[in-house]
Amino acid sequence: MNKKNFVFLVVGIVVLGVIGWIAWPDDKNGVTAGDSADAVVQGALDSDEKAYDFGTISMAAGNVRHTFAIQNKGEGSVAISKVFTSCMCTEATFIRGDVRAGPFGMPGHGSVPSINESLAPGEKAEIEVVFDPAAHGPSGLGRVERVIFIEKAGERKPFELRFVATVTP
Repeated sequence: MNKKNFVFLVVGIVVLGVIGWIAWPDDKNGVTAGDSADAVVQGALDSDEKAYDFGTISMAAGNVRHTFAIQNKGEGSVAISKVFTSCMCTEATFIRGDVRAGPFGMPGHGSVPSINESLAPGEKAEIEVVFDPAAHGPSGLGRVERVIFIEKAGERKPFELRFVATVTP
């Protein structure tokens, strides 16, 4: 095979690979990008409390905790694939009955393993959040905002829970 034919062969394989990647289903439920969202009955993760304010907290007093209640308010199951946080100063634990998964932290600061838990329609769980106000030292004084992300299988945008605090020495 001459060099020109080899280049055409490689370019053809790359083009076919890109076309295959674009046409392949984009989630684990087998729904392709062109399918209607109504084609699959899915759960809907929700929380009556999506944000929490710790108020003014002291570094010297140590970690603070808050538990968010979450629920599947949809008609199908919600498959939770990952839980992670926006900062290394925050950890989140998934709790459903006797099941405790975590704590999970920020990607890039240790691993964020898959959780592979699901909630049936109407089922509830909790996300326990622990914030370490001293994690950033003196540069962490003042108002902080953090996010806990709950990634659902097959969805690109994770469900978010948030908290704020004003950190003092």
